[in-house]
Order: sequence, then structure tokens, then C-alpha cells
Amino acid sequence: MAGTILSGVIAAIATPVDETGEPDIARATKLARFLLENGCDGLNVLGTTGEATSFSLDQRKRVMSAYRDAAIPLDRLMVGTGAAAVADAVALTRHAAELGFAGALVLPPFYYKGVPDDGLAAYVDTIVQAIAATPIAIYLYHYPALSGLPWPIALVRRLLASHGGRIAGLKDSSGDMDYAREAAAISAEFKVFPSTEAVLAEARAGAFAGCISATANLNADLCARAFRSGDAAALAAAVSIRKLFEGKALVPGVKALLSHIHHDAALARVKPPLTAFQPADQTAVFAGYDGIRTANAP
Repeated sequence: MAGTILSGVIAAIATPVDETGEPDIARATKLARFLLENGCDGLNVLGTTGEATSFSLDQRKRVMSAYRDAAIPLDRLMVGTGAAAVADAVALTRHAAELGFAGALVLPPFYYKGVPDDGLAAYVDTIVQAIAATPIAIYLYHYPALSGLPWPIALVRRLLASHGGRIAGLKDSSGDMDYAREAAAISAEFKVFPSTEAVLAEARAGAFAGCISATANLNADLCARAFRSGDAAALAAAVSIRKLFEGKALVPGVKALLSHIHHDAALARVKPPLTAFQPADQTAVFAGYDGIRTANAP
């Protein structure tokens, strides 16, 4: 479908939370502007790192509207609109389309497990038909470790055959590179984004559209150098920052390190059921990050 084609370094942006548990709109839009001005080609708003499923429908809509109201360039943003109830997914996807987001990132309906492809196809069909008057590019969100449901390659092909250009691409958070490469091989027009910056050399060579990464909140400048100019040292540093979180709680860790980088303790807040990053992990990650940054200073 017509519209902006997202590509390159995309941060799965964290959603700051205020002391009452509401989305912290001022900090959210400030962080978005910072990331877009410091290496990110785009942002994925309200994904897993953005704690989307911990916010209500109204809260998610308010966060979306806040980016528009703050004049953040929505043609550089995709937004998570998946939900367990298809009516909620329709409402969120329609809101994203009306605001002008470049794409909607759609999780499968994640409560019932083992459902047949026909059920998942009906879910997507319902969304596409309901927003026919306000079309938006739809990206499938493949994260079976959390959602409990995959987007099988055969189903992806079926959806593309049914809906053509309305299904623009896929974010792959499975860590299965064979799956990601098979999805990317479906069509040159079908844009696949693995969830790690480690693929940026492959993406630069044309294998993928880019990456959508949680840790791009922290290393976007390094990722940009790797993707735009093939800087191998920058890529190695970016991947080293990502590796700091191996075996640790990723979303609380990203938010804790954001608070360290931006000297703002409020950025470390998370929504239940997530809990604050463990102090021992925090000490190790902060020291590791500072060391990597010192070693790779311009």
C-alpha cells in the first residue's frame, strides 16, 4: 500500500510511567525526540519494551495521540495495536490510522493457545476489513515466547495473498534466524525486522529491512553508524551493550539504563507485573555500559 516504507534502525521505545502508574507523556515524547535525533530511523511505540499490554485501551490511545500532539513525525513510527480481543485491536489500529502512524504492529490474540491458522486469519481479516476506510500498513509481530502463538510462514503467505500490500512486513522477536530469513524471502516488498541489532550488517546488505530493538533505546548512535556506513567497531559496541542484558530482565533493565543515561530516576519505573531492575544487575549493567562507551568515544 502507499505510504512511508519503514526501514533501518528502529528502537522499540520504552514508555515512561509516572508515580501514579499513568503513562508519563512529557517524558515519552522527550525520549522519542531524542532517539529520532540521535540515530534512530524510526520508532516502535507501545511494543513489548513499551509495556503495551500493561496499559488499558484508553491509556494506549492517549500515548498514541500524545506523539501526534507533540509533533513527533508519525511517518517514522509504527505502533503496537494487537490485543486479545479483536474489537480492541480494531479500535487501536483504527486510532493509529486516523492519527497518521506509518504502521500498526499486530500481535496474534494471545490468550488461547494452539488455535488453527483459520482463527488467526479471521482475526487479521476482521482488522483489515474494519479499517478499510482508514488504511494503515500492518506488520505482524512474531514473538511466540511471550504471545504463545506464532505467525507460521504458510499463514503469512496466505495473508499476503488475501490482503496484498496491506500486510507490509513482520517483526521477528523469536530469535530464530532461519524463520526470519524465510519470512524475508517471501517477497522483496515484505519487510522483515529481526529484534536484534546484530543483524544490521545483513540488513545493510539487503537481507532485512533493518532491526527493531529494545536496546536501540541505549545504543542508537552506534547502530546508525553500523547500518549507514558499515562501521564494524560501532556494530560490535552496540552488540556488546545488548549482551549486558543476557540472563537479566530486559525491559526493567532497559528502563534502568535509560534513567542512568539521561540522569532521570523516573525513567526506571515499570508497570506491574514487571518489577524494578535488581540492584546487583543494575550495578553490573551500568558499569559495563559506561566502560563500552568510554572505549568507543568519538
